[in-house]
Amino acid sequence: MVVPAAGRGSRLGSALPKVVVPVNGRAMLDYILERYSGLVDRFVIVVSPEALAIVRSHCIATEFPIELAVQDSPTGMLDAILVPARSPILRSADQVWITWCDQIAVSRATADRLARTLDQSSADLAMPTLKGESPYIHFERDTEGRILRVLQRREGDPMPAVGESDIGLFGLSGIAYRELLPRFAETAPVGTSTRERNFLPFIPWLAAQTLIQTFPAADPMEAIGINTVEDLGRVAAFLGRESDR
Repeated sequence: MVVPAAGRGSRLGSALPKVVVPVNGRAMLDYILERYSGLVDRFVIVVSPEALAIVRSHCIATEFPIELAVQDSPTGMLDAILVPARSPILRSADQVWITWCDQIAVSRATADRLARTLDQSSADLAMPTLKGESPYIHFERDTEGRILRVLQRREGDPMPAVGESDIGLFGLSGIAYRELLPRFAETAPVGTSTRERNFLPFIPWLAAQTLIQTFPAADPMEAIGINTVEDLGRVAAFLGRESDR
């Protein structure tokens, strides 16, 4: 599993790298490691140069198999995902999962379904999606259900009132990660507003040439990434309720 985690926690009121900002007393990274333990063989955490020492110190104290990779410049999620592409473990992996470091409300049920979907189909990419109002991301599909385009609010795209978005969790075949994603990256567009190279446009590009499978996420809260103090509070309350069950 590749976890892009080069962001800072400044918008959350923390001086720590975002990936180790605590939620209910536990680092975001710890939720990721626990959620996907047993489903993936190894974690590759992509960090900024200034976060390397702090994140390494945190990882040493865990029991999980972790590698760290450094993204030298903040040029976008696409580049972050490709940073560890030459790692020996990724050169031989049958599947490469990707999740954003702040998507910690994804349920084990959704993670298990992603594993089953990839194991039982020939899809080169599988992902949970969620339909809802005021989407931040929206996948446009044709009449046969194939994804044709991705709209992104942060890039200034006009968004529908109700849309279909990802939840920050993706499962790629080894071929899709090692061969098709780098091919896409050769001509990947730069975001109109962010000026970053985003991973999401890879999805319609890939859908035009191979099989993609989607399935509904288990709960709307799974789609919330922690980008603001308000997000942190909502996710913390949700996870607190989950742990009480």
